[in-house]
Amino acid sequence: MVRVSNRAAAMRVELSLVFLILMCVFKETTSCLIISEVNCDNPRLDTKEFVELYHDGTNPTSLNGYTLVFYNGKGDLAYRVINLNGHQTDQRGFFLVGSSELTPSPAIPLPPNSVQNGPDAIALYGPNWVPVPEGGQVSGVGLLDAVVYTSRKSAEGADGLASVLTPGSVPYIEDEAALEGDESIQRCWQSDNLWTFYTGPPTPAWVNHCPPSTPANVWINEVDLGGPDRRGLVELDVGKTTGSFSLVLYDVTTDLISSSVEFIAKQAGIFTVSVNTSTLAVPQSAALALYKGPVSDFPKDGPLSHEQPIDAFVYGDSAHMPSENLTETLIPGRKPFILTESFQTAGVRASRCGVTEWTRDPGLFVTRPRSPGKPNDCVWFQSCPLNITSSTVAGPSYPAIHSDMDFLLNEINTDCIGGAEDEEFIELWHPSGFRMSLDFIWLVMINGQNGMVYYELELNGYFTDDDGYFLIGSSKVGPDIRIPPNTIQNGPDAIVLYRSKSPPSQEGQNIPRSGLLDAVVYRTRGYDKKVSELTEALTPRQLPLLEDINALPGDETLTRCGTKRLDLNAFRVASPTPRKQNNCPPKPTIPPPPEGFVINELSLTNCTGVQSMIYCLFVELIGPPLTSMNGFVVVFFGEDTKAVSVPLTGSTRENGLYVLENITSAAYGLPELGQLGAVLLSFEPSGSGVYGNNSRKLDWLVLSDDPELERALQHNVTRFPEDLLFGSFSRCASDGPDLWISSQPSPGLQNLCPSPAFSSSVDLCLQRKSGNCDQKEFSNLLEDFCECGMIESLHVKGVNVSCEADKLYAQGTVLAISDQQRAQITEQLKNNKKFSCPAAPERQVHGEGSSVALQVGLVITALLLFALGAALFVFLYKKRRPADYLSMQMSEQAEAPLEL
Repeated sequence: MVRVSNRAAAMRVELSLVFLILMCVFKETTSCLIISEVNCDNPRLDTKEFVELYHDGTNPTSLNGYTLVFYNGKGDLAYRVINLNGHQTDQRGFFLVGSSELTPSPAIPLPPNSVQNGPDAIALYGPNWVPVPEGGQVSGVGLLDAVVYTSRKSAEGADGLASVLTPGSVPYIEDEAALEGDESIQRCWQSDNLWTFYTGPPTPAWVNHCPPSTPANVWINEVDLGGPDRRGLVELDVGKTTGSFSLVLYDVTTDLISSSVEFIAKQAGIFTVSVNTSTLAVPQSAALALYKGPVSDFPKDGPLSHEQPIDAFVYGDSAHMPSENLTETLIPGRKPFILTESFQTAGVRASRCGVTEWTRDPGLFVTRPRSPGKPNDCVWFQSCPLNITSSTVAGPSYPAIHSDMDFLLNEINTDCIGGAEDEEFIELWHPSGFRMSLDFIWLVMINGQNGMVYYELELNGYFTDDDGYFLIGSSKVGPDIRIPPNTIQNGPDAIVLYRSKSPPSQEGQNIPRSGLLDAVVYRTRGYDKKVSELTEALTPRQLPLLEDINALPGDETLTRCGTKRLDLNAFRVASPTPRKQNNCPPKPTIPPPPEGFVINELSLTNCTGVQSMIYCLFVELIGPPLTSMNGFVVVFFGEDTKAVSVPLTGSTRENGLYVLENITSAAYGLPELGQLGAVLLSFEPSGSGVYGNNSRKLDWLVLSDDPELERALQHNVTRFPEDLLFGSFSRCASDGPDLWISSQPSPGLQNLCPSPAFSSSVDLCLQRKSGNCDQKEFSNLLEDFCECGMIESLHVKGVNVSCEADKLYAQGTVLAISDQQRAQITEQLKNNKKFSCPAAPERQVHGEGSSVALQVGLVITALLLFALGAALFVFLYKKRRPADYLSMQMSEQAEAPLEL
């Protein structure tokens, strides 16, 4: 029996001092450069601003190839770009950019008030990246690290920057009232490759002031399972808790209890427990678990307890690893601690050094010498912020993160076919449908018989997939976090989702309410009345759900078919669809749309300013005015023909136009696609918002020569010419099929197309540049010498083109898009008399006008010949048969009256 010792106040002070030096330090093979600290807002005048970089490894180190970019959250544009070529870190790995009055002096001085207060961002790029100029749009290409920050006055203003630089994570809120004096944003290590930011007193060119974490209950603080002498010491850190606890050592070869020891906590403190490791079959790998309760509950050679431990530490070396069953049970979703040195010489020496307060995560530990009874010797850490992911495109990639949009329980399978229960799962989903951070999200399972929490899982450090799904379940369903089979009880029970910084079970009541996001209360047949306490606390005045095992021939799940949270009526019994769209009953069929809907304009420009708005990519549709867009879906095909559906809402404008824009303030965020291959406008009568086999194709544009797109669209497609693959292009009506021309962006406005109302006559002689003799060649030549804007084939469709040797002759009418362009063409032709031609000799004529004239001439000639032939026939016929005057006279006499 071991009793808790008093914790000296000095130890608390020492612990705080030790954590002051928390900084990015990595293995020499994974050294990297990061943004370590940012001070953007000083009291009174901003004369002590700075950005601190830190590099681990051999220092000083060159910063050639690296660049700092400062972004403004209002517009998401770069307001300052600093090239770091020619600079290097100091001997300790630090590098400062900041105000000239800062102490110590920065390597790159800046004028006062140079770093904006937020909503803004600072990003580090290099060594290979696509440069972003001042005034350029935010980009994820070549991104190494970034901090996106804002203030409480504008908490959501940096969402557009976060969507590109730190996708799935919310901007950091710098609280200017957090400290009496100045404060800065400081990066601190959490676990594995997970990092976070804290607000603390500024420490330019010095280690960050990261606050030490304090256990709310009790956790494993230090482990020393020595080498040759086989002794075992475990240091525990106790917070505000009392009672009897058991520390259990599991043998990984059998998953059975090797030994256990009991201790009684009476007050907060740090103390050491001896653990018997002599009976371990493989001392290089084992598992420690901390439970509430007496040691009699954990006898030697007892089975692996499925009760959730308070904390656990699982370790092994490359040749000896614990079983998946043991790992999934004790540290679900986490990885064992890997020994990097020989166990025979070094043993297992690990100290808890991550600043986070969660438990059951060996990633919080690093190999350090023991510091018995003292704060842990946490000097350097072995990680890089790899959760900062580089994008391949510029511009917004994810939707803004709204405060009213949070995670939902999407699908639950509590009772599988057969007795193995090895296909259980719980699916979470974020309504944005994109990759989102699960920091501070907790999944809790509550027993309906007694209202007690029987399983609690924190999801810090995890992200959903690119469609917003996250799966927790048995290994057979391929989850993100594996839990042992038969963990999810069949009911009457509840599965609850919380957003909290601490375990919801520590709230002090059986059924936690604080931070409640979503809940599903369910039952089996015959247990209707025993879940009243759960429903009253979580989903009041609602009936618990019944996962009816007889509803379907195969397996079934409780499936969400509505978006309202804490609403049991939103669920249906349906077949399982993990990581896929739920198999919900079809919605009422939407009436078919009126005819005439087509894609009218598409812009692929690099952010051109238009009326104070920034357009990087937009799709404009046109149809009957004020028509509802319910059921319409725009589908974007990217690389590997991956299709992303964007359902439309609202209605067309009074001019019949509807614009889908990729800007922060737009109603829809267009998807992230490495390369845009095609755009499809379709109508889905079910209203699902997803393009499928029953969708009706209305119009499409194909920008790629990938034959897979033709098969994906199941239709013969007409691809755009190479010169229209980039920029903005608009649909223009013509005598035949509609044509597309390059144009200036005009979202929400009528397209600027060549019109007969703006026409100019031409009679030109030009020097050919290529061997072609057609209207396309003439439009290119006219655009070159005229400098009248873009000239397409549609502008010159009424021009006859002919060639002789290296000369191109053009006669006819050139169309313009405006009076201004027509005036430019007329003025240029007037001032370029050398292009006027004398009467051209006979030559082969090309063009639409010459073809029509030839056809008309042939028709007229045929008609004249026919008339001449008919006249000649009549003449010859009469000449061959002269009139019979005798017969005519007798006839006339016969018709006269008979006189008697």
